[in-house]
Amino acid sequence: MISQMSSSIPSPAPSLPLRDGAESSATLASTLATRLRSAITRGEILPGTKLHLEELRTAFGVSLSPLREALARLAAERFVISEDQRGYRVAPVSEANLREVIRLRCEFECLALRESIAHGTVEWEGQVVAALYRLNRTHRPLDKRESVEEWEREHTTFHATLLGACGMPLLLHFCTTLHDLGDRYRRLFLATHALDAIVIDEHKQIADAAIGRDADRACELLTRHIERTGEQILATSLPRD
Repeated sequence: MISQMSSSIPSPAPSLPLRDGAESSATLASTLATRLRSAITRGEILPGTKLHLEELRTAFGVSLSPLREALARLAAERFVISEDQRGYRVAPVSEANLREVIRLRCEFECLALRESIAHGTVEWEGQVVAALYRLNRTHRPLDKRESVEEWEREHTTFHATLLGACGMPLLLHFCTTLHDLGDRYRRLFLATHALDAIVIDEHKQIADAAIGRDADRACELLTRHIERTGEQILATSLPRD
């Protein structure tokens, strides 16, 4: 079962803390939002965790202004929820939310994939092949964090490359946000489950259909890939709304 228990906020990585004055307030807020979004997506900060501003401010070495702006951005993207005057909390996980994310991912990513197939160049085809090759060369163990993160980076890159030639920046932004929201569930699931071997073949079939310019088949395969992963996660008894 995917846990919703609160966890303490992890200590910053060695590259942190950030410092006010090193970059503009807007850039600093963007950097903070990216770091926090990544920690939430990776499951380092669990669903339901209370986000204490002072603890975060000290950990990142920043003032409250860019931190509040970063949290407001994450609230707009539904990674955290605002609790009126009580601050922020990491958004909970639920069956209803995951089903919504799955449905929206299928709709938006298939639209982007169709556009990529229609407008992608030979260079795009090569990028898809290269991204798939790098992904398949990377092993994803359960117990070695560095290797896990390497696989996750290549996995994200592969899916982003498939959609990258669509020529619609706003659509890509929506797809990226939805992918990250779905990754919260997938990575919590994979923390205790091995990667399904069929995923490798699914990726290859999607890539082959995409570079073969068969949009209908590529979208059918991508939809099946997203939905099958979602059903696996739903089978782990997610909390119901």
